[in-house]
Amino acid sequence: MDKLRIAVIGVGRISVMHLGAIKYLKDIAELVAVCDIKTDRAKETAGKYGCRAYTDYIEMLDKEKPDAVHICTPHYLHTPMARACFEKGIAVLTEKPMGIGYEDCLKTVEMAERKNLLYGVIFQCRYNDSSVLVKKAVASGKLGKIESVVSTLTWSRPDSYYSESDWKGTWDKEGGGVVIDQVIHSLDLANWIIDDEIVSIGASIANRGHKTVTVEDTAEGMIEYKNGVKYGFYCMNNYGCDEPVAIKFFAEKGKAFLTYDYAYIEYNNGSTERAETTAPDVVYGGGKDYWGFMHVRQIEQFYKALQGKERLEISAREALKTQKIINSIYESAKSGEKIIFGGGDNK
Repeated sequence: MDKLRIAVIGVGRISVMHLGAIKYLKDIAELVAVCDIKTDRAKETAGKYGCRAYTDYIEMLDKEKPDAVHICTPHYLHTPMARACFEKGIAVLTEKPMGIGYEDCLKTVEMAERKNLLYGVIFQCRYNDSSVLVKKAVASGKLGKIESVVSTLTWSRPDSYYSESDWKGTWDKEGGGVVIDQVIHSLDLANWIIDDEIVSIGASIANRGHKTVTVEDTAEGMIEYKNGVKYGFYCMNNYGCDEPVAIKFFAEKGKAFLTYDYAYIEYNNGSTERAETTAPDVVYGGGKDYWGFMHVRQIEQFYKALQGKERLEISAREALKTQKIINSIYESAKSGEKIIFGGGDNK
């Protein structure tokens, strides 16, 4: 089979995780072009990875006709760019979040499904060895019924973090603050592992430590599930450093402790299980430690699905569940009321 022709839109900070993975997967994929509105950045990246540079992504799509496009742009551009790709019959793998508003995301998912095109969303933490261990223990019934879950995120995002960007820390371009940008991964992991229908979400948000932005830097809430699980979360980015995200599961047959890098399960019968996330040997050429190392695993799985070898694991339809959680947290916090889910909203 010929190599997949791949293009990347947006070559800012997060793009190194995609570009490094594409280079690593050279036996099945070829990077043919990159696009960025900053000409120098596009040309520099193209030179480094041996592909063509564009500043107009529509021109790139028309000239290159890639099999798939990776979208690594600011949040508000994710869905319109995805739809532009779908109009031209091109598959999409987009960075999280898939968009800002739920209805817009749903419309984009439905468009991809109508055109029978693959649409994936990056949630690379699901591929951590630690996450997989806990997921399997729950899915197999080994841990028994989950009763309650709690997660905490305490990171550092000073005012300078926001002032260095022309879109971070804005409601219209980023869609929020710590919830949509930082805690989204732990919310996704917990919901994926619990794997049941949500019945309600109640939450609060606040800006407690930032002077230059109006988005939230602190949030807490409770997510309740049909099977009785109560999941409480707390997050803030006013801490002095980036502490490991912690997710704890209390279950019928034991307890599980999960971070991105490590998991420990203690069963009531005295037995234990452990897992440490082992980094693949891919060289990303940059990035932050808290991004993890598993972009390459998800990207490879997306390519195999595109080749018809596997079912797409984290489809945009699947990612809608997490998008619904994010948007419901904001809705609850702004209205002061608990959001009640109808049947099937998150299943």
